[in-house]
Amino acid sequence: MGSLGLSVLRIAALLLASTSSDFCFGQKAAELSDSLRLTMRKDLRPVSQSKSQFSYKSNTELEDYMKVLARKCESIMLLYSIGTSVLGFPLWVLEISDKSGDIEAEPAFKYVGNLHGDEPVGRELLLLLGDWLCDNYMKDPLAALIVRDVHLHLLPSMNPDGFKLRSRNNANNVDLNRDFPDQFFPQNNNEDLRQPETRAIMNWTRGLNFVASASLHGGALVANYPWDGTSDGSTRYSQCDDDKTFQYLAKLYSGPHVNMHQSTEFSEGVTNGASWYPLYGGMQDWNYIHGKCMDLTLEISENKWPPENELKDIWEANRLSMLLLVASLVKSGVHGRVLSSRGTPLPATISVKGINFTVFASKKYGDYHRLLSPGRDYEVTASMHGYISQTAVVLVEEGKAALLDFKLQPMALDHGEGASLGQNATGSQKILYNESSRAGGLELNSESFISMKDVLVEQLVSWREQQKAVYDRDVISEIVAAHLKTTSFCLVFGVLIGFIFFLCRHRAFSKVQKATRPTTIL
Repeated sequence: MGSLGLSVLRIAALLLASTSSDFCFGQKAAELSDSLRLTMRKDLRPVSQSKSQFSYKSNTELEDYMKVLARKCESIMLLYSIGTSVLGFPLWVLEISDKSGDIEAEPAFKYVGNLHGDEPVGRELLLLLGDWLCDNYMKDPLAALIVRDVHLHLLPSMNPDGFKLRSRNNANNVDLNRDFPDQFFPQNNNEDLRQPETRAIMNWTRGLNFVASASLHGGALVANYPWDGTSDGSTRYSQCDDDKTFQYLAKLYSGPHVNMHQSTEFSEGVTNGASWYPLYGGMQDWNYIHGKCMDLTLEISENKWPPENELKDIWEANRLSMLLLVASLVKSGVHGRVLSSRGTPLPATISVKGINFTVFASKKYGDYHRLLSPGRDYEVTASMHGYISQTAVVLVEEGKAALLDFKLQPMALDHGEGASLGQNATGSQKILYNESSRAGGLELNSESFISMKDVLVEQLVSWREQQKAVYDRDVISEIVAAHLKTTSFCLVFGVLIGFIFFLCRHRAFSKVQKATRPTTIL
């Protein structure tokens, strides 16, 4: 077993030993995008859950099962649909969190099953995962961690039409795992030509800012990671920039799965996609490139459609791996918030030196979540147009999330040859992060010259609109506040000098008048 494999197993042990977590970000919000919340708890009709846990369920039975489960655990579950299939079946999703339906400063994870219609094991395992979390979140430490600190979304069936037809493809005979825009074949990237199931996944992924995800397949036992394709179509190792982190995540899944980890075909039960066989138009690579979401393809059963009496054993073999992969969102990587010097959340770009992959902080809370393999230092930068970039060096340890906040200062207006509002303002500040002090910047006082500031803000916003450029109003406001503060002394000093000059002139003029006044002869 390699050193990375040993590290992964040690991290798994740390996760299991953890009975509490101090990883919690920010305040809670009350709403989530209505476009994705098509079905809420109040819409659930009473149904009977007649099918056994360990059995294949029709599309109607799957829907009923999910509705019963959502009602049974309504304090932590929300059922919604992200769209419909070609034949009109809803694509149901079960969200699991202590604040399901709310926007929080917490990472989100999604599991997608039944991407291929003739691989139904994933849809059953995701129902079982939801059932298990419902029954155990108040007594199992790992379940409690996930429910408290993560927003977990379960889509049991992406391809309900294919399941009904017992076909790999959807009702239009399209392989949905070849239907996504692909980096190596950009001529096929017209999103309007995608299948409805594919478009639903793309909109869902971009709308909820998932940190990581995995799709469940059948036909092998292996955890597959990017890239899935190569530029020349050859079968060879195709490495992405986050290769080390993807290996870590894949081994985190395969480690507790005895049969997968002891595979004779795949070392430690993991493989690079293109090294196994290249494919194009896959969901995995699209998630990473366009969704900013680290995605794995998990082959969880050697038989694509095994007998029902094998489902329980397959579930037991995969349960811990499924839980640990979700828990990795809050037990590894770098997490924090990006705020302006006035405390305003900023949707900044988060980059890591040496890795050509960026994530974004949320607009509402400024929270970001960057998965990184443990055991080394990383140089992390938060940047946003109109602000001075800030860089910190942080150590990512095994089984522990590194917490790193940024407080960015606005760029100053420069009327010389340097950066200005009309140019691409850039700047940077480098700090060394340590646990005793969060990364921060100098607070600006925005109380001075309020009326003048408001006037200048309006003028600058109007000017930017005339230039047909997009500029953050808060950025402009902070820049003006900073400038007014720095120029206030000059204004007062100028008035004082003018007053002294006036007094001197007045005194001199009085002496001249007195000296030239005619003498009166009495």
